[in-house]
Formats: sequence, structure tokens, C-alpha cells
Amino acid sequence: MIDLHTHSTASDGTASPAQIIEDAKALDLDAVAITDHDTLAGYYEAKPVADRLGVELVCAIELSTKLIQPDRPHPKTVHLLGYFPRREPSAEFLAWIGGMQRSRNDRNIRLADRLHSMGMNVSLEEVRSRGRSMAGRPHFAQIMVEKGYVGSIQEAFDKYLDEAGQAYVEREEPTFAEGVRQILDGGGIPSLAHPVRLGKRVPAHEEELIRRMCKMGLKAIEAYHCDHGPRDLERYQFIARRYDVAVTGGSDFHGSLKPDVKLGTGRNGNVSVPNKVLDRLRSMAPR
Repeated sequence: MIDLHTHSTASDGTASPAQIIEDAKALDLDAVAITDHDTLAGYYEAKPVADRLGVELVCAIELSTKLIQPDRPHPKTVHLLGYFPRREPSAEFLAWIGGMQRSRNDRNIRLADRLHSMGMNVSLEEVRSRGRSMAGRPHFAQIMVEKGYVGSIQEAFDKYLDEAGQAYVEREEPTFAEGVRQILDGGGIPSLAHPVRLGKRVPAHEEELIRRMCKMGLKAIEAYHCDHGPRDLERYQFIARRYDVAVTGGSDFHGSLKPDVKLGTGRNGNVSVPNKVLDRLRSMAPR
């Protein structure tokens, strides 16, 4: 069993990269990927530990992109996983990621100002102490809960931080097509993360959207995920076969930020990713 979707303290998880590897070893996982948002810092930090413990660590990342749709007035944020199972990304890809990180920092400055104008004292220094160079909205949400501005992290997002929230601040993000292209050019395999979050209630509309993504160069779909029930898993496996792309999968582990989602097994044991998923990604990757 493997887990190809986890987050560490290098982005918005609460477990250190080393802890994820140690826990993966204890769970007897054959391979794990740390897919932190817009950074490979967690991968590099975990690599020596993985080598020492004999856990296969897949180089991976999760990107936030904007999907432009003809029937929507505003682009939708869509997460894109990038896997590099044979070799680490190119220098050009790493430089591009650096630009993404600068954009995130600029958004955080403006978000802290917006919250302050609304009477919420959440400083940039506090947020950076939680998320380091990859501080983001989950870290803002944690502090908002602790200071009593909201009752839960979900409320922080619903009321203030999500795209429809009162304090939402736009962040410069690449288009979905650009994200796919950058991963491919960097030597990786782009996979659509948790497709159920596309929010398409009509299955035919969802499939049509994924079909258009595949025409943009998408090479895989995350079929196994803690948000997916058995019917979702079957549907995304079917779509992947129809459009001749791979499937990926993982728990989307975030540590105590999502306490009901466990490493390797997801929510109430609803994730079980077979090794053949990684075998196919290896077969697709540039040598």
C-alpha cells in the first residue's frame, strides 16, 4: 500500500517531513509522496530520513491553478498534483516555483491587512511562525480560531478566507493549462487532485470538464482520496480508462489540521492505494 498525497509542516500540515516518513515506516507503507503546496522543501527535508529508513519517497508537489471556464465569469481554483517518480524536477521548474512562492507571500501581506481592517489582529509574523516560507490561509485560520474570531477552521474559510469569503484576497496563480505545461516541461506527470471538488453535480458535465483538461495535457486523475466514496472511485477510474490517463491517489493527510484523515488510510479507512498506481507513474515518467 502507498500514499501519494500528504502535507507536512513545509506547507499546511502539522507533521514534520521526518515524522511522515517515520509514520509511513511504522504503517509499513511501501512508498509515500509529500505533496506540499507550491514547494519541494518537505521532500528535500524528508529524503535523508527516507533513505535511512528504507521508505521510497516520491518527489511531488501540489499547485494551485486557475481554471478558466466559458460558462463561469470567474476562474475556479483547481489543485494540480505533479509527480516526479524517476528524477527530480528541472532547474527551470524550480525557478518557476520560486515565483509562485513570492506570489503567495504577497497575498499573505494583503490578507493580514484585510483582516486587520475588519478588526481581527492576525499578524503576518504569527502566520509565518506557523507556516514558515509557505504560510497560507490554513495558518491564518488556525490563529483566527485561537483568538476567538471564529469557532472553527471551517468557519474561518466559509465566512472569511474562501473565494466567496468577506476577507478573500486574490492571489496571482497560473492557469490550469500553464500548470500542466510546467509540470510536463519539468519532467513530471500532472494529475488532477480530488476531482470531486470540481463541484460538478451532473456527472456528464464533470466528465466533459475532465475531458477538456486531458486535451490540455493532463496525464492522471486522483481517483483515490479521502473525500471520495466508492462510487466516486469507480467513476474516476472509468473516466481515466476512457481518456487513457493514469490514476493516482492518497489520503491528503494534514496531521491535526484534519484529525479524521489518517496517513495511508484516509477517512475511516476509505483510502487504499495499490502499488500498481506508482508502477504506472514510473512507466510514464521520462528517463
